[in-house]
Amino acid sequence: MSTGIQEIATVTGLSKSTVSRALRGMSSVADTTIDQVRRVADELGYVPSSAAAGLATGRQRAVGVVVPVIDRWFYVKALGGVDAELRRAGYDLVLYNLGGPGGDRDRSFRRSMLRHRVDGLVLLSLVLDETERAELELTRHPMIVIGGPAPGLRNVGVDDVAVARVAVDHLVGLGHREIAYVGGQDEAGMNVAVPWLRRDGFTLAMHAHGLPVRSTWIADGRFSFAGGVDAGRALFAAGAAAGAAGTAGAAGAAGAVGAAGAAGAAGAAGVRPTAVFCASDEMALGVVVAARQAGLAVPEDVSVMGIDGHEYGEVVGLTTVAQDPVAQGRAAARAVLAEVDGAEATPLAASPAHLVVRATTGPPSR
Repeated sequence: MSTGIQEIATVTGLSKSTVSRALRGMSSVADTTIDQVRRVADELGYVPSSAAAGLATGRQRAVGVVVPVIDRWFYVKALGGVDAELRRAGYDLVLYNLGGPGGDRDRSFRRSMLRHRVDGLVLLSLVLDETERAELELTRHPMIVIGGPAPGLRNVGVDDVAVARVAVDHLVGLGHREIAYVGGQDEAGMNVAVPWLRRDGFTLAMHAHGLPVRSTWIADGRFSFAGGVDAGRALFAAGAAAGAAGTAGAAGAAGAVGAAGAAGAAGAAGVRPTAVFCASDEMALGVVVAARQAGLAVPEDVSVMGIDGHEYGEVVGLTTVAQDPVAQGRAAARAVLAEVDGAEATPLAASPAHLVVRATTGPPSR
């Protein structure tokens, strides 16, 4: 015989109505009571009936989560946070995977998403076009975006301009003046605002320190590991070519004007960057690989850092500005559920991020 609300009420000493409200995560019940009831429910093996809850409240007890693709680190972590918070509140998660650029996005919005009954929507790193926005507005569901701003919708995420500034400040504080940037657009459909905001943050921070931003040192890493490898190879190959040209030019100048002329010619020839700041950890890991393929020691010859807090970065010793997508997922789910419960949709504060200094950054050797 399955466990019911009466059994939970007996164990906790609470009324059946309080247990019912606690299992639904209603704001009228104290958090400590909700935690107690859910802990007992788990111990007793209680499984809530979404259908019964829907009949009693007029809600579906489900939230839809829309992702551009399913296999990126940030999406997986944020999705895990959303799911954990929804399960805590007794809600189901309905996943809509748009399948990236090759997916049938129109079908997802016009058919699949609108056919299923949900109480709210969480959009992971998405920017909607006018048609998609109109389709979703027809549902009148509370909606929130994780991982980048979208016009007219609430957003949970870091301040992308600020985190880029933290990264540049760290590198400049180590003594770096020749800093390259690896960013670009995400092929898999990330919110387009994120790459641009991080690049803006890099540019503004460099200018604040009185440092130039060289167009030849802005590389497209496609927000992926493979893209980071390609971008790093291009940066280091260009530096090697410039160095070779400078050496040849210096030798010629030495014959004509002596040692002083040689030094001037070499200095004007151009060099590789002493540091590379990447707009994601996945790209930064790729740049580390490219540096080692080019025979460069990290950080002795070139420092590399990223943004995110990817667990692979900890293994490699990558310096990063870490964020917490699991916490962002939880915050987004709580905000949507609160709005479903009748709360006002108030603006949300930027999510925290912090500098984590590891082994891939150090003072420049020249």
